[in-house]
Order: sequence, then structure tokens, then C-alpha cells
Amino acid sequence: MSQVTLDAATEMVAAAEERAEEIGVPMCIAVLDGGANLVAFHRMDDALLASIDIARDKAYTALTLKMPTEELAELAQPGEELYGIEATNDGRIVVFGGGIPIEGEGEPIGAIGVSGGSVEEDVTVAEAGLEAF
Repeated sequence: MSQVTLDAATEMVAAAEERAEEIGVPMCIAVLDGGANLVAFHRMDDALLASIDIARDKAYTALTLKMPTEELAELAQPGEELYGIEATNDGRIVVFGGGIPIEGEGEPIGAIGVSGGSVEEDVTVAEAGLEAF
């Protein structure tokens, strides 16, 4: 697939929500297209309100930097080459896991971002969403 359609994004959100329910953690799930436009968003009942922006920004980070936010976390530590990057892009860069690029033909064509649990839980739920693409 060469673009993130509404149908594809909806399937990703459903798969991510199913995984979040399995682990018992309410999440916010955002799916962006290749232009960083929001295609689908879902806030589960009782998900943290702060997670709304965090989920969108994790997706934005993964798309615009062409890497999972989990990998960025290592590069953004003090003394590493991207230390301080979270202060760029009007503060939209998130340096902890839960954002993953969606690839089509080897290039990022969108991203999924998940927030609401621990970093490990967010990554697990984002991966479940990505698998549905």
C-alpha cells in the first residue's frame, strides 16, 4: 500500500485498541498520513487526557524523523548526538517509545502513535496497530 487510507487507519486503531484492552490499559491512538495529517484518532474511555497530544506527537516524531520514537530515546540522552532534539519543532518531538513509522515501498508513508501506559505498553499497542496495516 502506498498511502494511509481511512480504512487502513481505522483497522490499525481497532487492532491497537484490542491490544490495549487485552493488557487493561486505556490508550489514545493516533494515525497520520505521509503529510503528518491526522487520519484517525481514538481515545479509549478513561485514557489520560495528556495522552491525546502525546499520541499525536509520537506519530509526528516517528514520521518526521523516519524512526520509531523508542530508537530516538537512545539518541536523545545527554552526551548523545541528538540531545536536546525534544526542544525543537515547537516541542512536538517525543523522545520515548510509542511512535512507529508506517512504511510503504521502504519509505515512511505515515505513522502510528500511542500513549496512555508505560513506554513498554505503548510500544506493544503501537506494534499491534502497525501489524494491521
